[in-house]
Amino acid sequence: MINGLTLKNAFISGANNISKHKNMVNDLNIFPVPDGDTGTNMSMTMSAAANELIKTENTHAGEIAKIAASALLRGARGNSGVSLLFRGFSKGIEGKETISGIDLANALGLGVEDAYKAVMKPTEGTILTVSRVACEKGKAAAAIEDDAVYVWSAICKGAAEALETTPELLPVLKKAGVVDAGGKGLCLILDGMLSVFKDNVLIAD
Repeated sequence: MINGLTLKNAFISGANNISKHKNMVNDLNIFPVPDGDTGTNMSMTMSAAANELIKTENTHAGEIAKIAASALLRGARGNSGVSLLFRGFSKGIEGKETISGIDLANALGLGVEDAYKAVMKPTEGTILTVSRVACEKGKAAAAIEDDAVYVWSAICKGAAEALETTPELLPVLKKAGVVDAGGKGLCLILDGMLSVFKDNVLIAD
């Protein structure tokens, strides 16, 4: 089970991981416009949550997710896919003091729904695809074993596999020989969170 302190550290670790690699993500940024700021925007968005969480002493997982989601929406920069994902995620664990693997997978599922609903014409081969496949893998894992680390590991693996398919789904990416920037940014955030869930190691900024 994941408690509030672990979830708090996981969010901060995820924010630090995208911050460390934001320039690499910027270099991938060619869709929908090649403005080279996806990594910076995702980093600023996640940092807004991290900065808020650092100030809280709360150890209730549902409250931690709520604080993070609120800060993400206020601090959202550019395409706010990541803030929408975690807004839905926070709804999924509302009121829960600790969270299981099943809780994590279901909560991410609500986030994916929110992200898809926010786009008039969802484009596959983007962060949407990466989050959806990650969620599907997480739910499949949760059906086998309700262990948070097992489920989140499956989520990260699913996200990484989906990221590799983005050039096949989006010709503009294939032409440029890159994967989707937003999808890569999400993988970095999820991996940063896994570092805390699995090894209790908070990735430094």
